[in-house]
Amino acid sequence: MSTPTTAHEILIVSIARLLRGTRHVAVGAASPIPAAGAMLARALAETQDEPKLRLSILGSVAHNFFTNGSAELFDCAAQGRIDAFFLGGGQIDGSGNVNLVGVGDYPEGTVRWPGSFGSAFLYFQIPRVILFREEHTPRVMVEKVDFISAPGVSSEGIWRKGGPHALLTGKGLFGFDATRPGFHLQTLHPGHTLEDVTAATGFRFSHAHATPETPPPDAATLALIRGRIRDELHESYPDFAATLRTAPLPSPLKEPSS
Repeated sequence: MSTPTTAHEILIVSIARLLRGTRHVAVGAASPIPAAGAMLARALAETQDEPKLRLSILGSVAHNFFTNGSAELFDCAAQGRIDAFFLGGGQIDGSGNVNLVGVGDYPEGTVRWPGSFGSAFLYFQIPRVILFREEHTPRVMVEKVDFISAPGVSSEGIWRKGGPHALLTGKGLFGFDATRPGFHLQTLHPGHTLEDVTAATGFRFSHAHATPETPPPDAATLALIRGRIRDELHESYPDFAATLRTAPLPSPLKEPSS
């Protein structure tokens, strides 16, 4: 009897679907769920005879093509050699703006976060940026960020080829329309409702009259997550890998009756 799909597995398979068709995805050093989703996308591309997906996880030895850390990440992005990347933030607003600096009026804020680093550069350069934040609460999904570390859209005449492709949270998956700009709720994760998401979101978003549920992974994909992906994650994220369920052992063969 198969065990139910977990919330983390829903996020992992959602990321893999968003990455389908990409050539090279880069993942930050503290991003176990995006890393698992990228690993799953790579594994599925192999099983479905699709073009090979190159994966670079900063800080990893086994899953990293970079030899010079973040400097090479920026070089590859500028050369157009990275198709997808993940950005999170202490705050994300309805225009796709990301805040990695802190809460309150800068520089006299009440909460201080690590900082913007190269988020704005990557947001402009990489075509498919997936905003990912598992926590979906009004303190994270705000009407307007307190500080713009990386802008979701730019004024007319400003060159950029990158921007938000999607927003994935613990409650649902949103697409982004840069022409409005704004988010559209595409699917709701199991156990969540439109009312639940609306109450937890500080910005307005569009949605269908009946928003579908995020499809769970099929049996073969679930086996990949609980087997190969779990094993691959252990090198970079041993603690997170330990939280994933393991694939069930095959049933022993029955002896033929005499």
